[in-house]
Amino acid sequence: MAQDRFYATGKRKTAVARVWLTPGSGKIVVNKMSADDYFGKTFKTHKIEKPFKVTETFENYDVMATLAGGGKSAQVDALTHGISRALLGVDQENRSALKKSGLLTRDPRMKERKKYGQKGARAKFQFSKR
Repeated sequence: MAQDRFYATGKRKTAVARVWLTPGSGKIVVNKMSADDYFGKTFKTHKIEKPFKVTETFENYDVMATLAGGGKSAQVDALTHGISRALLGVDQENRSALKKSGLLTRDPRMKERKKYGQKGARAKFQFSKR
């Protein structure tokens, strides 16, 4: 029996995307809203579709995702990462195409912590000689 639902988690900064793929018509639902409604029309929806275009599975799967944390830009990247990882569960032969496009790599860049006695991570308080 073939599995009909594939789950994966994608992350970027503090954004976490829980993604479920089901065979369907290419509908993308994010937090019970369409992707266009959730992210806005002008947002980078082409980033979300990239894993499907790379693996040539565009409009073969429906995406249901739950996003939490981070901003909209980080959430888009987390969603893309989650979709890419879920497509690995669909077929391991997708791995080389996804890896070549850099879609399986979790972006490790995080916000640097503020240091004590300083204004921020790198910014210092202004030095006054007198």
